[in-house]
Formats: sequence, C-alpha cells, structure tokens
Amino acid sequence: MAKIKIQQIGSPIRRPESQKKILVGLGLGKMHRIVEREDTPEVLGAIAKLPHMVKIVG
Repeated sequence: MAKIKIQQIGSPIRRPESQKKILVGLGLGKMHRIVEREDTPEVLGAIAKLPHMVKIVG
C-alpha cells in the first residue's frame, strides 16, 4: 500500500480535546514533525478533520 508523509503545521494549544487525540493518533504532537503513514481511509479521514493543523508533504 502507498505511504504518505504528514507534517504538523498547527499548534494543539487552545484546540478541542478530540483534535488533540487525533494528532496523537497520527503520531504527531510537536510543531513541524513529519511522520509517514499508510494511505488508508482511516488516516485520510483523520487528516480531513484537521486541515488547519496538518498537511501532506511530498
């Protein structure tokens, strides 16, 4: 399966607890950290819930 790289671009400070948990579930939590995840519907759904905090990098 394909892999995608996800970078955190927004701070979890003053965000709802559910958004913080999604970040932790993706393996993020610190600014500008990049993780590589499988391209699954679950991961894409988590990214869709946080368009203001994460981005997909090349």
